[in-house]
Amino acid sequence: MWVETTADDPGQAAARAALEAGAALVIVAGGDGTIRSVAEAIHSTGTPVALVPAGTGNLLARNLGLMADIETSVRTAFTGTLRTIDVGFVELEHPARAASAHVLLVMSGVGLDAKMATDTSSALKKRIGWLAYAEPISRSILRGEQFLLRYRVDEARERSVRAHTVIVGNCGTLTAGMVLLPDARPDDGLLDVVLLRPRGFWQWLRVGLRLGVTGLLRRSRAGRVVLRAAPDLRALQYVQARRLTARFDRPQSIELDGDSFGEVTAATITIRPQGLRIRVPKP
Repeated sequence: MWVETTADDPGQAAARAALEAGAALVIVAGGDGTIRSVAEAIHSTGTPVALVPAGTGNLLARNLGLMADIETSVRTAFTGTLRTIDVGFVELEHPARAASAHVLLVMSGVGLDAKMATDTSSALKKRIGWLAYAEPISRSILRGEQFLLRYRVDEARERSVRAHTVIVGNCGTLTAGMVLLPDARPDDGLLDVVLLRPRGFWQWLRVGLRLGVTGLLRRSRAGRVVLRAAPDLRALQYVQARRLTARFDRPQSIELDGDSFGEVTAATITIRPQGLRIRVPKP
């Protein structure tokens, strides 16, 4: 059975139609936004999904080692084994409309991350892929805008900090092998959070170098030793949690798995361990 997505509904209606027809497996051909939308409709049913990466970043497929051509991906869908991954649940408070609830599979971001989702041309992404994000990234860095964030991790007391970007993730690797959340695992039952607080060009340069080399160094035992010995950057603050609540001093744009969800005044993200079943190749 073949069900197409639409501009108005990138996957929920298609997934529900497949489930109503009795599908035992749903193969998702698309990017992270399409997979997230399908997961919203399917995660509570226990029906497994298989991925055919066809988006700009395909971050979930990258983090699960599922980047492959169409033929290989479809073969995995029918012959592979099952792996369970965690699902994030996001509650958003909007300044001018009712609260909304969504699921999260890869990452959610406020600040630079959200500007990449809202300010990047769709036509440019189709032509040059993830390189289209370079322009909104450079524009955001030059502006150096920060916001006041009040956040609570699990049951700890609320803290306040000024940040340029905050990202909450279930996966840690970006395109080009860049590792943003080095301790993130899609099935560890934890959310990984990073606060980016660089000030000025040189701090941004140090952050960029650290993120750029982390992926390379993690590939070898010697490289991992170097990473453990490297001093922490004050401009990069990491924390892990099962629940994160954040409030902002003024409305901020937010993205979920690469799609913009408008402006929010607060967000609460929790993790449900082993919430989605995905087909992966047999060992």
